[in-house]
Amino acid sequence: MNPILDVVIRSLCVYLFMVAAIRLFGKNQLSQLNAGDVVLLLLISNAVQNAMVGPDTSLQGGIIAALVLFVANFVVKRLMFSSRSFSSFMEADPVILIKDGVVDHVALRKVKITLDELDEAIREHGVETINNVKLSILEVDGNISVVSEDQKDKQTHYSRIKRKNKRKYF
Repeated sequence: MNPILDVVIRSLCVYLFMVAAIRLFGKNQLSQLNAGDVVLLLLISNAVQNAMVGPDTSLQGGIIAALVLFVANFVVKRLMFSSRSFSSFMEADPVILIKDGVVDHVALRKVKITLDELDEAIREHGVETINNVKLSILEVDGNISVVSEDQKDKQTHYSRIKRKNKRKYF
């Protein structure tokens, strides 16, 4: 087989595998990296390098592998932008956790968030109780957004905090 075509096919296979693995194990693992995540990322990149370029360790082989990865990522992003169903497959939809002070316990179980964790997230947003929450959403990136209403001014406040330990949900 042509060595360039071999690198292209290998790189595409590795890319598709990594996209599937990230979807399966949770893309939110990559949004805020801790020391263990950095080590994992480095080891994965080292492990798949040989799988992509095979015996071709030349500059040309590395550039071709990188180019294939950029093109594959570009195509996936375009598909996500143009197809709602593909986008939903790649990234789960946002989940409403609280609406008008009422907690959706079914949604909490689905996304594996405890009531204590939800209370903590609400307090992080500066809201005292669930009753003061107009809307709380688990976003596609794993963060919890909170829209509250100031009872004194009847003014709506929105805040969003990046969570350190994001949750994977299906």
